[in-house]
Amino acid sequence: MMKTLEGIRVLDVSIAMSGPFAAQKLADLGADVIKVEPVTGEWQRHVSAGGARGQEVNASFLSLNRNKRSLAVDLKTEAGRALVQKLAAESDVFLQNYRTGVAERLGVDYATLNALKPDLVYVSMSGYGSTGPYATKPGQDVILQAMSGALRSAGAAGEAPRPAPYFLVDAFAAYSAFEGALAALLHRFRTGEGQLVEVNMLDAIIAAQMQEISVHSVGGIPQTTAEEIHAHTYIRAPYGVFPTADGHIALSFAESAMLAEVFDDERFLAFDMERDGFSHKDEISRLVQEGLAKGTTEHWLSTLAAAGAWVGPVYGYDELVTDPQVVHNGSFVEYEHPTEGTVRTPGFNFRLSGSVQEVTRPAPVTGQHSTEILAELGLSGDDIDALVKSGVVGQHPRFAPTAV
Repeated sequence: MMKTLEGIRVLDVSIAMSGPFAAQKLADLGADVIKVEPVTGEWQRHVSAGGARGQEVNASFLSLNRNKRSLAVDLKTEAGRALVQKLAAESDVFLQNYRTGVAERLGVDYATLNALKPDLVYVSMSGYGSTGPYATKPGQDVILQAMSGALRSAGAAGEAPRPAPYFLVDAFAAYSAFEGALAALLHRFRTGEGQLVEVNMLDAIIAAQMQEISVHSVGGIPQTTAEEIHAHTYIRAPYGVFPTADGHIALSFAESAMLAEVFDDERFLAFDMERDGFSHKDEISRLVQEGLAKGTTEHWLSTLAAAGAWVGPVYGYDELVTDPQVVHNGSFVEYEHPTEGTVRTPGFNFRLSGSVQEVTRPAPVTGQHSTEILAELGLSGDDIDALVKSGVVGQHPRFAPTAV
């Protein structure tokens, strides 16, 4: 069975999370993604989230770079720039998330590569946009979460705003770049024209709040933080994660009559949830907390579910990976890595009935594929050896060609 993007070549010169994640999604659909990185390795190889460093490749890098090949090359040298420009002229997509001005300095900006390959899809990712007052500012996830307005839509009054405990903005930017690359490729297939695709983290996180911001800007409803537990200012009570006698549960959209029966508390009947769930959210949340404090998590999960409530457990990662639905879905993938052994990471966020998605390449070690990629460009063995010896190209010793 064919892979969706089979025959498409992508040059990924991005670093950190958003760019590599977007390129990995193209790789998972079958594109030949060449990760162009410094001879010392991409930044993410050396800075690991959570300190999970591994033998040679840390967990952060493994999670963002499967199904790619690695070409280690020094773009600060004229010879290195020439190699990447030659590769770009034979590629379909180029993806970078350099700070403003860096791509031009390295000779891999849109104008330069478009002149070499007019039908190239060039994806440029940034924190705030390529122009404007913040164009030169570095984009960082929690900073953009805070700027986006989202942190004022949850939590209790008087508490400090609490960011999401994962790289939310990076992920939305990655999905935006992935979507933009696919749209531009479709345009190219129809017209033969390449184009520049610009993605910035600020616009990505704003667009992700399409409904919430529109409620404010169109509906004129202000953001108001509740006094009691409430997870979303624009959703009626009860809504959030509530404590039980021995843990926590997540509860949303329960009706008055149901809560009155389950908790044996007629005070709930005073509220019409569609009308009062907004204006009396604190009172409703207090009553829910009173009721839940009288029983265990297991009791309330089963009792509320049996009553038809939308209720669920609050997991850590240990519980997540063993959940029966997660296991049934095959939400995680496993593969063997040459230096890290068995690797288990989140898999694919969608399924395709007519094409294949699989892990065919583990995340590469630095320069693992330098020799084969340059050979595909037509360079001789002697030329490649000279580039390696000069330091322009990096080649991992474990994967260096064996002399015959």
